[in-house]
Amino acid sequence: MHTDPQQAYLDANHLLAAGDYAGAEECYLQALALQPLHVAARANLGYLKEQQGAVAEAEFHYRQAIALMPDHPQLHQNLGALLFKEKRLAESEAAMRAAAELAPDSPTAWSQLGALLVCTHREPEGEACYRQALALEPGHARAQFNLSYLLLRQARFEEGWYMLDARWQFDHFPLSFDCPFWEGEPLNGKSIVLGLEAGHGDMIHFCRYAPMLKARGAQRVAVVCHPALRRLFATLPGVDHVHALGEALPGGWDYWTRPMHLPGLFGTEMATIPADVPYLRADPALVQQWRGELPQQGLRVGLAWRGNANFENDADRSLPSLMSLAPLAAVADAHFVSLQKGAGEAEALTPPAGMFVHPIAARLGDFADTAAVIANLDLVISVDTAVAHLAGALGKPCWLLLPDYRCDWRWMAERGDTPWYPSMRLFRQPRGGGWTPVIAEVAAALADVAIRP
Repeated sequence: MHTDPQQAYLDANHLLAAGDYAGAEECYLQALALQPLHVAARANLGYLKEQQGAVAEAEFHYRQAIALMPDHPQLHQNLGALLFKEKRLAESEAAMRAAAELAPDSPTAWSQLGALLVCTHREPEGEACYRQALALEPGHARAQFNLSYLLLRQARFEEGWYMLDARWQFDHFPLSFDCPFWEGEPLNGKSIVLGLEAGHGDMIHFCRYAPMLKARGAQRVAVVCHPALRRLFATLPGVDHVHALGEALPGGWDYWTRPMHLPGLFGTEMATIPADVPYLRADPALVQQWRGELPQQGLRVGLAWRGNANFENDADRSLPSLMSLAPLAAVADAHFVSLQKGAGEAEALTPPAGMFVHPIAARLGDFADTAAVIANLDLVISVDTAVAHLAGALGKPCWLLLPDYRCDWRWMAERGDTPWYPSMRLFRQPRGGGWTPVIAEVAAALADVAIRP
């Protein structure tokens, strides 16, 4: 038991840094018992509770700290960030504006405020905040990355691609190679390997640039991908070798790069987006293998309703459950096939009333299997996850369901189509969100397709 509040506070900080949350909490509480107005202990206890996911307790401690020291910008910033994650946007904005007013020379405060404004569809104001952050600190990685999303969504590609590279300053992925990073040098006679992007969808989206490296004169082009993509990527034209992450990788490369770095190096603009689909193909033997296990008549529709739960915006981009798609059951002669893997996969076993869903997903070993199934379908309906990218890359008709809140940059704004995937149709939530009108629109469109001769 401590008798000195400052020593209790210092010990708590050490325990917090070591990951001992229980010990740290005990010491912070001791410090506060000895010195109730110890602002730093109160604020750090709020941070600890936030890390534990105890949002209400974290908010309580942050607000208590602010009451004791209302002119401390970091306290307002912490509270604003917490409320932002909880989508309490008006309260978050008030806290973030207070932080920016109290610390007008803080690039982080301006970047955070900009992110909130952009998420509430005030993009010009948000951009001004990002620009202010970058005027204060030109290399501020988070402000650059946030600005890249805004610019790319608006098709302001040249600056957007440049800013997007800032993600690697704070989102490190443990894969690099013992050779120079390619920045557009001549490739004649050279070898180059494409490293890994974190998401399966990102890999599928940007692997389309690999053949362009061969067209630049590269003698040897290789791709390193997630194991679940290896067989599928063997169909990618212009690629000599496909390696799965975790395999022993050969050396001797002249250059390496990342797939999402290539649009900028190739000067991609709206008119030059490489959208020659399909650029991935299903294996004919697998297509034949799956053909007999799928509906043989009617409109065959693949469904994917949830993404990776670890994705930061998954709660908004994913449907709550398969039950959300219940209105589709009313479409006569539509036969549904589950493409849902992982979270939500078992829901196909108990679909909405009147909807039969072929629950084959447990037998899909990798994306090559999923591609073969999709090749046998007439349509894929998916939330913003890798299945949608795969359908688009295969040139299969795909209806993509998009959230209003923090919709990904690549789908741009207010479009019903996308230049990245010509076979894709976009269904967007209305302003303010909600899936009910989206599903109603999809059901009506599906009924229209089903009755066509």
